[in-house]
Amino acid sequence: MLRVELLRLAFQSGRQTLVAVDGVSFDIAAGETFALLGESGCGKSVTAQGIMRLLPAVGRILGGRVCFDGEDLLALSEAEMRTWRGGRIAMIFQEPATSLNPVLTVGQQIGEVLWRHLGLRGAEATGRMVDLLRQVGIADPERRLNEYPFQFSGGMKQRVMIAIALAGEPELLIADEPTTALDVTVQAQILDLLARLQAERGMSILLITHDLGVVARMAHRVGVMYAGELVEVAGREAFFGQPRHPYTQALFEALPDISRRGRGLATIPGQVPSLGRMPSGCRFSDRCRHVMARCREQSPDWRKLDGHAVRCHWQGEAAEAGEWRHPLTEMEGAAGRSFLEVDDLKVHFPIRKGFLQRTVGHVRAVDGVSLAIAPGRTLALVGESGCGKTTVGKALLQLIPPSGGAVRLGSNELVGLKGQRLRAVRRHMQMIFQDPFASLNPRLRVGDIIAEGMEALGVSGGGASRRAAIAALLAQVGLPDEAMERYPHEFSGGQRQRIAIARALAVQPELLICDEPTSALDVSVQAQILNLLKKLQAELGVAYLFITHNFAVVEYLAHDVAVMYLGRIVEQGRAEEVLRQPHHPYTKALLSAVPAPRLEALAGVIRLAGETPSPANPPAGCHFHPRCPRASDLCRSQYPATVALSATHRVTCYHPE
Repeated sequence: MLRVELLRLAFQSGRQTLVAVDGVSFDIAAGETFALLGESGCGKSVTAQGIMRLLPAVGRILGGRVCFDGEDLLALSEAEMRTWRGGRIAMIFQEPATSLNPVLTVGQQIGEVLWRHLGLRGAEATGRMVDLLRQVGIADPERRLNEYPFQFSGGMKQRVMIAIALAGEPELLIADEPTTALDVTVQAQILDLLARLQAERGMSILLITHDLGVVARMAHRVGVMYAGELVEVAGREAFFGQPRHPYTQALFEALPDISRRGRGLATIPGQVPSLGRMPSGCRFSDRCRHVMARCREQSPDWRKLDGHAVRCHWQGEAAEAGEWRHPLTEMEGAAGRSFLEVDDLKVHFPIRKGFLQRTVGHVRAVDGVSLAIAPGRTLALVGESGCGKTTVGKALLQLIPPSGGAVRLGSNELVGLKGQRLRAVRRHMQMIFQDPFASLNPRLRVGDIIAEGMEALGVSGGGASRRAAIAALLAQVGLPDEAMERYPHEFSGGQRQRIAIARALAVQPELLICDEPTSALDVSVQAQILNLLKKLQAELGVAYLFITHNFAVVEYLAHDVAVMYLGRIVEQGRAEEVLRQPHHPYTKALLSAVPAPRLEALAGVIRLAGETPSPANPPAGCHFHPRCPRASDLCRSQYPATVALSATHRVTCYHPE
């Protein structure tokens, strides 16, 4: 269905032409999923933009062909291309916050596709919109059609993007990190939905991802991309059975896992070369452990062996897993008084209607959450998108005023603090936000973004000493000194997340609230960031509230886990207790839905019935009972009390398994 031949794409920078995609060729059959893997900055998204003819103004197509059903898309006029985009070919973009129009409702944006490509209007279009939102797991779709993107969480925005992409019933779906911002249960729903639509329509999928678990579940064939070139192409079984290229092997070794909990994760030294400094030989040579003299002088040709096409001079066998003992011992935390204590925290948002905007109800985003974090420990807060995890993090920092409850940092009560006293306390707490593009000022250079917090809170000196401190922070998160002089839009999604982490670390906080800090990162950079966070915790005793849907990260990094559903904690305890012996049916469903990067782990997902209820209208009794296979009449009538299973393990359930 799609054939890409020797595609070359570049960006114009002054008089210099910087090649970002250099001679990439692959094909996708009808009904096939081809996964494109690689680190941030390797050219995966640029390849997708080139296929869709959506390159920015400075983008250039230098050569090659993109044939869809025999039609060369690169030869079409822009007017002709508009009939293909959104109709026969659709794309799910990596950053939904920047892809959705902020001044149009969600319904208007989906309806635009339905009218343009399917000719649907009125009640027929509205019914189709409601059905699409329900398919991607958005509760109360009739109401939410009239809401704007800012009223949705990060994961909800991603689901809206998927609904827009599927609205035109495309034959080819280009999915650029389609499930990155989604929790595991919704991710499982979306992957099931894509697989079902693919089977029904014979739809092809170009899947761009850094999640090897998603690749194991979805892909028929896999292509690994590095520095603008494909370096390995193989079928799924061959790829996971014995990865051949040294770069692919290094990606597998960088995956976090419970077995590596007391160890550092293997990282790939150095960075992807910049577009202006591509090596003359093999582009991976500067980072490869098997490098030879000819690698630095001669670009390798393709070799075919055992179901693989590999672009590499080295012909050794697959490397053994590179598990090495980290020089830092794992901190299991100190007993005693908690550094942060949260008691019965509530955040309710009013629902206003009518000309006078009277309050007619409340969205109970956080409805009685109690947590405690000790110095030097990591508490992972997990749950589905929209359950209130991010709202908890913002309420702790008083970025959102709590409706009730207490938040104590050391001896300070934070609820109600204002002005200079609140600013002084924030010196000890910082937040890494989920969407780095939205949280970085686009008009400031990176150096100024990091320096801003240091100046406001009186950290470090001025002039040369501050500049040296900023350079050291950038080096810690794997960015060069020259990044100080560049703007956020000049970086990839993963690089922007690293900048956000450097900014949070700049004021030397004692508590970091990390809201999906590695969700936008490929596995090698994720390994660097996790090693960095672990190192800082060991050296400084910094505590983390880690908001995430990535259970592999939870297993590797967290000491304690709290599971959240519809604004309330349903199970919490030590990581080994919750992850190895879950008692709440919701926790068991979450863990079963985690995509593992192994082919033998593809079965056994617990499918939850129905959808997550709206926090504006939670069910009576236990909030989970409409989706619970063990629900009884008692569950439907009264919310359960919390039961202590051990000194550290608690569950809120009438029928704990």
